Amino acid sequence: MAEQLEFFPVPSPCRGICQADARGYCRGCLRSREERFNWNSFSDAQKRDVLRLCRQRYLRQQRAQPASAVDEPDQPTLF
Repeated sequence: MAEQLEFFPVPSPCRGICQADARGYCRGCLRSREERFNWNSFSDAQKRDVLRLCRQRYLRQQRAQPASAVDEPDQPTLF
């Protein structure tokens, strides 16, 4: 399959929260160890596929959380 020309590079989904969860996915971007380490060597099509997988992981994670669970920030509130 011919790869479509891209005018802009696919940006990394890294959010600077580099901690692995119990399943081995990054808590910030939801990429696996291999996906994080090989990001720069992936083609744009592979990067888009990784982003699709991250989105699926995010949605699965949201469905698994109870509706009343609110993601509290680590920083205390000023109010």
